[in-house]
Amino acid sequence: MADATTTQATSLASAAAQHWELPAPQLLRVSMSALYECGDVVLRVSRAGAPAAGRSLELAELLAAHGIRVPLPARDDVVADGELAATAWHRLVSVDKEPDWRELGRMVAEVHAIDARSLPTGESLPPCESFPWWHFDERLAEVDGALDVRARAGLVDAIERHAGWTERVERVVCHGDVHPGNVMMTADGATLLDWDMLCAGPPAWDHAMLLRLARWGWPRRWYDEFAAGYGRSLAGEPTADALAELRLVAATLMRLRAGLADPSAMPEAQLRLAYWRGDPNAPVWTAV
Repeated sequence: MADATTTQATSLASAAAQHWELPAPQLLRVSMSALYECGDVVLRVSRAGAPAAGRSLELAELLAAHGIRVPLPARDDVVADGELAATAWHRLVSVDKEPDWRELGRMVAEVHAIDARSLPTGESLPPCESFPWWHFDERLAEVDGALDVRARAGLVDAIERHAGWTERVERVVCHGDVHPGNVMMTADGATLLDWDMLCAGPPAWDHAMLLRLARWGWPRRWYDEFAAGYGRSLAGEPTADALAELRLVAATLMRLRAGLADPSAMPEAQLRLAYWRGDPNAPVWTAV
């Protein structure tokens, strides 16, 4: 969210807290949505508008009915102001435990088994490759001046080598962004967060990031545990390997793009470019 939109979101969060008779909201973080803590409730203010926000409440109930542990609504209505909408969710309390990747694999398998026709009426299920960071030609053009010849060649090689994957895949309901940052361990077990990227894609879409955990400095065995819970490993499967590598491309281009706007992001971008230059000692990346 832009600063102006965040100001509007904070105003709406205050109005929503009053509507639901909650404590004054305290900003937790801002990304695609703004999250506010109000005692035992978390307010989520998004730009999706009231109808989409209402469907997110229905979606959470549907997922829970399928045995998928997700944040649950604390209120069943929506407070809206123009394109912004606020929803209320039970606050999750994390416990200091390593993620239960076997359980997470089981839940993702349940997501993939959902019939898309059972989703809340009007729920958007875009193709996974439609997200902006997957438009590689556009992202390359944005950062071209910041790329050296070797890094650019490495990125372009990966993009071209894996082109055409969309022509050979089945489509299922995907969470869209399965990675350690979207997992929380609570007293009830592993919980899968952030369903903003719900999409139609191959099962490998939700395996892709986990197949390259070592590049981010996380244990490789986490994917093995996830695969055991999922029911099969996609390691070595052509589409999964293609998406795993292309996800690294997207992460690099987006961080370099961020670095052009914010110098504090550039050091991490340069770390990532070392990998594409073919440096055998390229350092692991940091998820930021």
